[in-house]
Amino acid sequence: MISLDEAVTARLESHGARFEVLVDPDAALAIKRGEFDGELEDVIAAEDVFEDASTGDRPAENDLEKVFDTTDPLEIVPEVITQGEIQITAEQRREMQAQKRKQLIDTIARNAINPQMDNAPHPPERIENALEEAGFTVDPMQPASEQVDDALDALRPVIPIRFEEVTVAVQVSPEYAGSAQSQIRQYGDLEREEWQPDGSWIGVLTFPAGLQNDFYDLVNEITSGEAETQIVKDKDELSTR
Repeated sequence: MISLDEAVTARLESHGARFEVLVDPDAALAIKRGEFDGELEDVIAAEDVFEDASTGDRPAENDLEKVFDTTDPLEIVPEVITQGEIQITAEQRREMQAQKRKQLIDTIARNAINPQMDNAPHPPERIENALEEAGFTVDPMQPASEQVDDALDALRPVIPIRFEEVTVAVQVSPEYAGSAQSQIRQYGDLEREEWQPDGSWIGVLTFPAGLQNDFYDLVNEITSGEAETQIVKDKDELSTR
């Protein structure tokens, strides 16, 4: 279950009665859209149905039977969310908006590059400032992933930006190859790998271009700066090497 502080109220009025449940806001949206695949008990603040969640008052059992044909809260909760409305306070709306804004900025920063600066990543601060300059408003009731395209449309007149992947070849010396390669290979899609006769390891990975700096930081950290990296400009060449 989640805490009361994390929950929003979903409300349904039917047959002259009111039914309210307390649920995680993102889960409520997923349930309403038919996209929820988790455990209901993990995303509700109470395994109960209320007439007024703020006071803890419960509806009459005959009202539950009349509207839902059951008194089982776990069967009723999804119905209240799906058929009813999600109620959020002004403070909850601000918190949800801030959370979605951060998710949106993180997504763009991980995937976007600056085509006018040798495809260098855009720092999150630059993206955040550009969104503010563009006057882009994040919808707290919509998943951040579904707002990316609109955000990019708003950003393009402000900063040069596009989504792109990068392919990087990395060679790790024998001293670090055994431990480092297992961490490096998880960073993206491993296109190719080779163990050299001297015990060194070469891997070629593809990942979002915005993660380049983080990737280089990781490689330097786990190899004490003794790895070599090179951007592969033509992935077609991989099959001929």
